[in-house]
Amino acid sequence: MKRREFLQRALLAPGVAAIALPARVATQNETPRIAFTFDDFNVFDVPALSGPSRNRALLDALRANGLKAAGFVIGRYVEDPDKMRLLQQWSDAGHIVGNHTYSHRRYSRAGFSEFTKDILENEAKLKSLPQFRKWLRFPFLDEGVTADQRDRIRGFLADSGYRNAHITIDASDWYVDGRLRARLEKDRDADVAPYRAFYLDHIWDRAMYYETLSRQVIGRRIHHTLLLHHNVLNGMFLGDLLRMFRDKGWQLVDAETAYADPVFASTPRVLPAGQSLVWSLAKATGRFDTELRYPGEDGAYEAPKMDALGL
Repeated sequence: MKRREFLQRALLAPGVAAIALPARVATQNETPRIAFTFDDFNVFDVPALSGPSRNRALLDALRANGLKAAGFVIGRYVEDPDKMRLLQQWSDAGHIVGNHTYSHRRYSRAGFSEFTKDILENEAKLKSLPQFRKWLRFPFLDEGVTADQRDRIRGFLADSGYRNAHITIDASDWYVDGRLRARLEKDRDADVAPYRAFYLDHIWDRAMYYETLSRQVIGRRIHHTLLLHHNVLNGMFLGDLLRMFRDKGWQLVDAETAYADPVFASTPRVLPAGQSLVWSLAKATGRFDTELRYPGEDGAYEAPKMDALGL
């Protein structure tokens, strides 16, 4: 879709453009589906887990469950040839490699020219990988805070052949990971079981929130995409997370399967733009203003809970 066509379509409706949301109400016996995506690819050693061991643990957990995920890579983190070899393992295993920009600047603060240059610089670094796709994950899920910012970047993506690799289930695994690593830095042999429990509870709580919200807004079950990070927390507990979703009756699907759901063609015309796609679609209706917090997820929401548990 070229820029002019995109902008014409985007101006058709004040709320949601580019998709007709089904009015059908989902039945109770439909199985919720979820795909797994991993941001950043910032690989480093910690006393309890080396970077290569973490990478292998993530890949092993996905392989054991027969899953093909999507990884959204920050280019500056794979300048080192050893780090690029770890990323190559993801591509070799059939996992999609997407663009998370070279520098991970927040779009609304970086400026259009700087941000688009960052996208293209990262594409040049990653495009030799067989599983590279022109899928962009916005850093901080920030798609702009003004209509001009939002519409200019959407036009650029359309002209450049990119899709917005939305997530539907947002979470703060990055914050739990930071608290876990801080504990392990003080005590390599610290008991990590409470962090595992908090992590699983947190992801499940967020999954149920966005699943319920999506059914209220869209009227059916969608294929969900969960935002995770290539971090120590997931290196330790991704297998447990996948098992949890299976045990609770969710179907685990490949990222490519999830992104084929028509909901991902949505272009909610809301401000600020970004966040979870479900969040944006809910905001576009004007019916959830008292419920939706901004940002949708943040460490500040989890800090008091972890403090209370001594984590």
